[in-house]
Amino acid sequence: MSISSTLKAWANRLKRDGLTLWFAGKHPKTPWYAKALGMLVVAYALSPIDLVPDFIPVLGYLDDVLLLPGLIWLTIKLLPPDVLVDCRAQVDDWIDTKGSKPRSRFGAVLIVTVWLLTAAAI
Repeated sequence: MSISSTLKAWANRLKRDGLTLWFAGKHPKTPWYAKALGMLVVAYALSPIDLVPDFIPVLGYLDDVLLLPGLIWLTIKLLPPDVLVDCRAQVDDWIDTKGSKPRSRFGAVLIVTVWLLTAAAI
């Protein structure tokens, strides 16, 4: 398996797991702590704005390469197995019908708020 195909498979799994968390946030059997962490991760992942902009050398990509996948992995591990199976089925259905990921205005507002609070603190 080549490096590019491995990276594509990893990116597709990451996209699928991010959408899984989106559906898990709405699932009634999701524990509150997984729901809270998952909704924050999803809001950030679906936000069109990054916490650290990508044009900042090295740091701009750390959130995309390390932070986000790590948080998605942690939240997936917190989900009960039956919720995970149900939400992944919903994701497969979503991808087949819609094909694109949803956007989060809440996530964009959250990131802008963090930027403003950081600027005010400085």
